[in-house]
This record gives sequence, structure tokens and C-alpha cells, in this order.
Amino acid sequence: MANPYLPKWEYIPDGEPRVFGDRIYIYGSHDKAGNGEFCDCVLKCWSAPVTNPNEWVCHGDIFRVGKTRDYDSDTDYTTDNSKLFAPDVIEKDGKYYLYAYIEGQNGCVAVSDRPEGPFKFLSQTKCNTPGAFNDGIFIDPAVFVDDDGRAYIYCGYLKSELAELNADNMYEVIDGTIIKDFIPSEVDAEAGFDTNEKLFFEAASMRKIGDTYYMIYSPNDCPKLAYATSDSPTGPFKFRGFIIDSGADYPGGNDHGSIMNVNGQWYVFYHRMTNGTIMSRRGCVEKIEILPDGSIPMVETTCLGFENALNPYQITDADLACVLTGGAFISERNVFSRFIRNITDETIIGYRYFDFGEDFGSKTMEFAAKVRGLGGDCRMNIYIDGVDSADKLTTVKTVGKKIGSITIGHDDEVITEVVEAVTGVHAVYFTIETDYSGWMADYFKGRPLFELESFVFMK
Repeated sequence: MANPYLPKWEYIPDGEPRVFGDRIYIYGSHDKAGNGEFCDCVLKCWSAPVTNPNEWVCHGDIFRVGKTRDYDSDTDYTTDNSKLFAPDVIEKDGKYYLYAYIEGQNGCVAVSDRPEGPFKFLSQTKCNTPGAFNDGIFIDPAVFVDDDGRAYIYCGYLKSELAELNADNMYEVIDGTIIKDFIPSEVDAEAGFDTNEKLFFEAASMRKIGDTYYMIYSPNDCPKLAYATSDSPTGPFKFRGFIIDSGADYPGGNDHGSIMNVNGQWYVFYHRMTNGTIMSRRGCVEKIEILPDGSIPMVETTCLGFENALNPYQITDADLACVLTGGAFISERNVFSRFIRNITDETIIGYRYFDFGEDFGSKTMEFAAKVRGLGGDCRMNIYIDGVDSADKLTTVKTVGKKIGSITIGHDDEVITEVVEAVTGVHAVYFTIETDYSGWMADYFKGRPLFELESFVFMK
């Protein structure tokens, strides 16, 4: 399944991937399309077989801190307006423990006999140190159980904290184990945190690979995921690099995710913004590589998800775009329909990657797009591998090849044009231009020209 890897109506940001048994589970916050606030009062869980991470199954609401359509709250100290953020789930001695940040409330722990829940409230997270963990709120908790059975919790917003948990109950912080700023909140050049961008913002997530401990986190005020490593679960941690930038040539906000090995392949899970807001976020995933020295080369955002390539000869929904510039954004019209809106003469729309296959003996093929005109005539140019200037996109270093264009008018229409035939694997980019001059050029500069719903190439 392409990005987003869950059904397009599902908004699961802050994704924490876990493999339990032969299935991969995704735990995350729950957004709503076009909402003006982050998250709501429920947590949902989806899972898929590790051998086929395209067959996602929804397990419904697994925990709630407010009354919903069918159930009362799972907690008695919250209100119907309470919100749940950024959960994590860990297995310990056959039990599955869910940790979540409740806005303005002490952190909570819930437990289940199954990784998909439902989870039953166990306790608020306990800490005897005054002021620690944002006064006991435990923002964006990440939990880790080491090979020796010892358990640790990592939290923070603007400043990071970690501590060892009582492994017998999994909710008490052991006195004297708190370590502050395990990822620095101020520049520490000696540990590799030599710029403000590398410092801790929020979204801690712990993984152990071999003998190395990886802390994945959201760095200071940017749409990237960074990582630091240590030879101990309590640090010290050294900055190693960035894994992904979800805001590169795309409407960006703070990111949150982690890494996971699924059936022998490592992936980074992250989210993208939609609906012209930083509150409507959908889960995405990219393949990554962990090198022998423990480093993770930074990867680009794509449309691929768990696929190796997209099929250009099947209809592509426009909202799969991984490049959106010039103020354009994805919008949900209803649960069945999404499109790209606010497309102007400054917009670039990109899709990485399509496999056009081998030479089929023709110099041309057809391209069709379903659009909604907005009163201004324009052309949508079709490029492969880049656009007309390498300076227009930060994620593209080469000049692309133009293979054709379509003319878009005022109406809702399907437009079909003959374009140059293409073989092999390529990124596809659309640029927009008009022929207006004088005051008309000024009038249409930056004005929305049309909406793009879908497109297809045809041999």
C-alpha cells in the first residue's frame, strides 16, 4: 500500500510501530480531517502481517479518556474534553502496557493481555521527585524493556528526561534514577549537538539494535526525525544525524515517529500534514538502511509506503503527492474524496516513484487528469526526474525532462493529451504556467487555478 499506508480517511499521527509475534502494530494519536486541534479522546490500533504489511486491520478504539458514541471513559479522573497524545506499547512478561500523554493530567498506564487491546487503566505514572517529567505529566512517553528485564521511560517537551521504572509494576519511577537532558536542550558540541536544530523538542522513541541504543526524536522546531546513539539505555547519547525531513518541499510541521524492522527490512514511520493545517496528519513510512557503523543514511519522502514502485497505468489519486510547493495542500472533501487545492502558478506537485516498465514499441502514450477548473486558463506541464530548474526543489538535484502538458480550462473535466512515452522507474512532477500578461498576469499571480483529483498514464 502506498503512502499513506492506512486507509486515506484514517488520521493516525505520532505513529509508534511495534512487532509482536507475526504482526506489526501501529499505535498513535488520533486526528480528524480539518480539525482545529491536535488529537481527540481515543487511541486506535491497526495491525498487519509482517509478511504483507499492506493488509491492515483496524482494531478500533483501544483506550479512551472521554465518553464516546459507544463507551464511557476508561479513566475516572478525566473529562469528555480530555485529549490523548502519542502512545507507546511495550510487552513485559506476557502483558502489554500502554503509556499515553493526557493533556494537562498525570501520565497514565493501561494494560492488556493482547497487543491490540482493549486496554484497561492500571495507574497514573508515579514519580516522587517534585517537578520531574513536566510535573508528572510524562509528555509523549516512550518505554523500553532491556534484555535484562529492566524497564525505562523517556519523555519530554523542550527538555528531555528519562528514568528507570519498577519492572514489577511498570508505572513507578525508581527514586534516584532520573536523568535530565539526555538529549540536550542546549548546544553541546562535544556530543555532536552543535546547532539548535539538533536539540530536543519532543517525541522520544527508544530502539535497541544489536548492542546499540537508538533514541529517535523530534529535533528543535523542524519537521525532521533525528537520532542519537549510546551503548547504554541511559546514555550519554551522541547525535548521529537525521533520518527524514517530512517538510522538504511539502507543507511541514513537527514530526513524530520511529523505526522498526518488518520481516527483515528496516522502515522509518512518520506523518504528513493535510487539509491546510498541522492538525490533520496521516501516517507514512519509508525504507531505511542501517549501515555496519550504526548510522542511518537520511532518506527522501516518497509515495511508496511498503511498495517498491507505483503503477502509472492505474489511476493515481492526487493526494498521494509527496511534493507540494507554493501553498498547495491536500484537502478531504468527504470520506470518499480528496484532492489537491490552492494550486497556483508557483505550485510544483511531485510523485516518487512510478515504474513505467520496458519499451512497448511506441514513441508516445496518453496522459489523462481529472481536474476542477476555477476560472483561470493554465497548463500543467509533466516532467520526469525533476523540473525545468534544479533550483526549484530542495529534494531534486537534477533538471528534469518535460514529456508533455495538458491545458486546463474553467470547468470540471477529464483532460487527455498525448505525451512522450517513458520506460523504467521515474519520479513524476507537475508544474503550472499561464499565458496571462500585464495586469492579468498580476491578477492571476498566486491565485488558485484548479484542483487536481487524479491522473493516469495510458499505453
